[in-house]
Amino acid sequence: MGRCNGRCTLVGFACLQLIAALERQIFDFLAYQWAPILANFLHIMAVILGIFGTVQYRSKYLILYAVWLMLWVGWNSFIICFYLEVGHLSQDRDFIMTFNTSLHRSWWMENGPGCLVTPVINSHLALEDHHVITVTGCLLDYQYIEVVSSAMQIFLALFGFVYACYVSKVFMEEEDSFDFIGGFDSYGYQAPQKISHLQLQPLYTEHDLGGIRKTASQRCRIL
Repeated sequence: MGRCNGRCTLVGFACLQLIAALERQIFDFLAYQWAPILANFLHIMAVILGIFGTVQYRSKYLILYAVWLMLWVGWNSFIICFYLEVGHLSQDRDFIMTFNTSLHRSWWMENGPGCLVTPVINSHLALEDHHVITVTGCLLDYQYIEVVSSAMQIFLALFGFVYACYVSKVFMEEEDSFDFIGGFDSYGYQAPQKISHLQLQPLYTEHDLGGIRKTASQRCRIL
């Protein structure tokens, strides 16, 4: 029962990770954030691999899934530091997220809750084929939305890592204790023993037979 509970819990967390990753992938696509798009794609593949390994009792797949979760925690920690501008990180270096292919930023910057977007016409700050906007009235700034999203990913990844290690350990123990053909034990199947070839020996020698015949002939004479 404990093993089943561990597997079911791991599958549940993996499904939550898959839903959260798909949701995040959609908004990153809308914002043309190519680095997060690539990371989300790899994460989705790893989660699917983890679900497959859990259902099919494949401990190696779960180990790969657990290793990826540690990398995923590191990536989301970097995103949190990036949007909070920790250390030398700055949001002005948006080429980190877009591979320097566009000037787009987080989708929540213009579409956050309560945000009012106002275009600035004829602004000298606008580059070619771009426009300047002002965003006001947001109930929650876009960087904090990104931080909350990454924190949720870290939370799910840590729990998934713990259960992946536990379930993979259970699978490996079962593989070590498994015996083919139902298991060979003292109450089960026993292999046939080899029959040693015994050399047949006569019960009586020729000398003994001669004595027996002589005794029988004497008895006949007496009779």
